[in-house]
Amino acid sequence: MRRLIIGCGYVGRRAADAWSRRGDEITVLTRSPAHATEFHRLGWQPVLGDVTQPATVADLPAVDTVLYAVGLDRRARQSQRDVYVEGLRNVLDSPAARSDRFIYISSTSVYGQETGEWVDESSACEPVSDGGRVCLEAEQTLRREIPTAIILRLAGIYGPGRLIARVEALRTGEPLRFNPGAWLNLIHVDDAVAAILASDERATAGTIYLIADDRPNTRRQFYSQVASLVGAPAPRFLEQELPTGELERLNKRCANRRLRDDLGVELMFATTDVGLPASLRS
Repeated sequence: MRRLIIGCGYVGRRAADAWSRRGDEITVLTRSPAHATEFHRLGWQPVLGDVTQPATVADLPAVDTVLYAVGLDRRARQSQRDVYVEGLRNVLDSPAARSDRFIYISSTSVYGQETGEWVDESSACEPVSDGGRVCLEAEQTLRREIPTAIILRLAGIYGPGRLIARVEALRTGEPLRFNPGAWLNLIHVDDAVAAILASDERATAGTIYLIADDRPNTRRQFYSQVASLVGAPAPRFLEQELPTGELERLNKRCANRRLRDDLGVELMFATTDVGLPASLRS
């Protein structure tokens, strides 16, 4: 099978590696000559290009599966809309858009619920953040052009190397400017990759899947758990410095029934009780 990875970062690279180990042919779009050299050494076919530069993505090949997992590189000083919406439009003008499977990585930020209610794929999408509105616009753009595209709305991704800043802040006793009662929805990176592979094999065309683990945590629970695992002091939250109304917002809790029942994904890290110790050991 031929796979094209657009956005070969924390998630995309692991998906490329998983497909490569199965013997699939991997093509990777990258902006970095250094990364292109590295990918070539891995046996992957690198293509130098940038989704925000139409000429560089005009001839992306049609393959069996496209994984679109582009994230925002803040160092590039591009807006989220430039990357997520306009960049996607540029790719949709290329032969890659005619691939059999187009898997798009989106975000649970498209949900605007903020009173602690549970949401799933049928819940209303009325995002309250700028990022959430951009993500929803990108989804709508994709759906108009490729109605059969599969959209994966990922919760917050964590895993090896993704907890360093949080650990350092806790060890130094730096106070956290979060609502400690707000809900965190998370997914371990290995389970996110398992969902991508399952989507390629079993997803119903044109379907949205919410990708989260089994148990949301409050921020207090999450940071207390990290602190305990690394021997740091209990977290301190600057609740009095939060904007008016922030404490009343508990966000949403994401249900993963479709991930489990329809895609048949058995999570390796169903809760942070399992996923955090494994990530910190790595």
